[in-house]
Amino acid sequence: MQSLTTDSDFSGLIYGEAVLLSGMVFTARDKAHGMLLEKKPDFDVPPVVYHCGPLVKKVEGKWEIVSSGPTTSARMEKFLPELIGKYNISGVIGKGGVGKVISGSMKGKCVYFALTGGCGALAAKSMRVKEVHWLDLGIPEAIWVLEVKDLPLVVGIDMKGRSLYS
Repeated sequence: MQSLTTDSDFSGLIYGEAVLLSGMVFTARDKAHGMLLEKKPDFDVPPVVYHCGPLVKKVEGKWEIVSSGPTTSARMEKFLPELIGKYNISGVIGKGGVGKVISGSMKGKCVYFALTGGCGALAAKSMRVKEVHWLDLGIPEAIWVLEVKDLPLVVGIDMKGRSLYS
């Protein structure tokens, strides 16, 4: 299993390959995707977006991830081409993949990493909250900037457009 950072060049990855990802990612669901396209955020947007609405709790004044399972990426398809271009997104983490039109627009720019649904508690063990933004959207819809360490993923769609889902 290959170890990568979120700043790695993902162009050599092959669909079906298992990887361990470390570095900075941010969570975003429907509302956050829309907001990122409507206004310029006052924070640095990491290169990898994680389709997730994490379950978090505050412990001694600090946020901790309790569970962080993926949400269905198909819901964010309408935002992805513009988001990838605007923020130079090189990786998307989610479940279920994306359609052919969207995966075509990702070619040469972005890889899709699959994370198995139902493994949120396990995934949370690889994550630490660094920042939270737009908390007024609600905890699941806010943007959570996370530091991940050895998050186990599968390349669902590589940069050549080859897909486990087709």
